Formats: sequence, structure tokens, C-alpha cells
Amino acid sequence: VADGTRLAESMRQHPEAFSELSTSMVRAGEEGSFLEDVLKQVADFTEHQQELKGKVIGAMVYPLFLLFAGISVVWAMLVWFVPKFAPIFERLAERDELPLATTLLVSVSDYVGSYWFVTLGLIIGGVVLLRQQLRTEPGIRRWHQLAIGLPLLGPVVRSLAVARFCRILGTLLKNGVPILQSLRIAKDATGNRVLSDAIANAADNVSSGKSLASPLASSGQFPLEVVEMISVGEEANNLEQVLINIADTMERRTQRLMDLAVRLLEPLMLMVMAGLVLFVVIGLLLPVMTTSGTL
Repeated sequence: VADGTRLAESMRQHPEAFSELSTSMVRAGEEGSFLEDVLKQVADFTEHQQELKGKVIGAMVYPLFLLFAGISVVWAMLVWFVPKFAPIFERLAERDELPLATTLLVSVSDYVGSYWFVTLGLIIGGVVLLRQQLRTEPGIRRWHQLAIGLPLLGPVVRSLAVARFCRILGTLLKNGVPILQSLRIAKDATGNRVLSDAIANAADNVSSGKSLASPLASSGQFPLEVVEMISVGEEANNLEQVLINIADTMERRTQRLMDLAVRLLEPLMLMVMAGLVLFVVIGLLLPVMTTSGTL
């Protein structure tokens, strides 16, 4: 900046420190002569997003702990506990009296005990492949499409993205930034390429003199009630305030959806863990019951 470079351009040279959204908003503030207000809004927005991110991470800690604990328990049973029953299983197998569940259990135990490194290699290879895919544009797009399509977490991800878009667009319009420039900046706020593409197409329609609500509705990526409220805001000529109200409403709804998703995930994890343990127990008890019945 001291050498004469504009602040937005200087920030753009450090993408690891300043997001594309922050840089775009600062550029709009420089062009519209309201840089001080924009910097305060960027600070408020960043703090708000960090708070939401912290809530999401905090809500997911317990379900992830349950998943890790369940996998660890089942793995320990397969590696150390099941092999202790091998002599009983071998005698029953020689007489062709080994139950199917036990046969499957022994096969899984043998694989986990002898070929665990293959599974570990597959997991590491999958993670490396996923990271490489996420560095490509098609891979990022597929991941973002998957994120908003998940049964429980998809609505949460979509609501957060729509709320970010509405808040940034409303804030820019409120400060006098033209709608086309505001749309170009706000589309990056979603953090989702699928929604960003829908907003970019909407911006093309707006440049042709059409309303904003119509192309957003036709994209199928925005909730119907959000589109209807945007349409009302356009007709009443108070779109900026309506967008900020939408963002507040969507964030409150997202918090409720997140709480519901976590409450559903906890019993789901418990059911999965119980099912795995039940499979191991049944596989172990059936031969014992068969042997007792024979005696």
C-alpha cells in the first residue's frame, strides 16, 4: 500500500490470509468510498462465521467420538477376542455344523487380523485421491454437489450457504454497491460452487433487465420461501433489508437443523455400534449353543 498499490490488490497477493470474499468486499468499499464500513462488516462477518463454525464442530464432536469408540471396540474384539474361540469353530467346521453368521465373523476376523495393512493402505490411498480431486475444479464441484445432497447434513450446508449469500448481498446493496457488482462479490460468499453457478446465471439474467428471484427459482438450488421473499423485496424496493432478514432467519433455522441432525446422529451411531457388537456376539454364541445342544 505504501508503494501505491490499492489495499484490495495487496490483500489479493496473500490468499492464505485474506479470503476472496474479503478481498472483493474491500475492493467494492474502495470503489464506493465506504471502505471503513466494509472493513467493519468484514470483521463482523468473519467473527460470525467463526462462531457458526465453532458450533458445528462442537455439535459433531460427540457423534464422531461414538463412531471412533465403536470402531475401536469392534476391531479389538475381532483381532483379540474372536481368535480365542478358533478351536471350537474348527471342530464345528469339520462336522459342517458352523453357523453362517460365525463363518462370516471368522472370515472378517481373519482378514482384519492378517490384512489390516491392506485396509489401512486403502484408507490412506482414498484420502490422498480425495485431496487430489479436491484440487481440481470438477472434483470440487462434485464434492459441493454431494455436500448439499446429504440426507441430514445437506440441508444444514445449504442453509448456511444461502444465509451467507443473502447477508453479503444485502450488506453490499445497503451501502450503495450496484446489484451486478454485488452479485459477483456475494456469489463467492456461499462457499459452494453449485450455488455460485446458480447465482452467476441469475446475474446474467439481471443484466438483461430481469428480476433476481426468477432465475434463482428456476435453478432449483434455493428454498422456495427465500425466493418468494426476494421477489417481495424487489417489488417493494427494499431488497437489501429483506436479504438481511432472510440471513437472520436462515441462520436461526440452521441452528435448529443442526441440533436436530446431531440428535438424530447420536442414536444412529448407537444403533450402528449395537448392530456391529450384536453381530460379533451372535457369531460367538451360536456355536456355543450348538455345542451345548449336541451335548
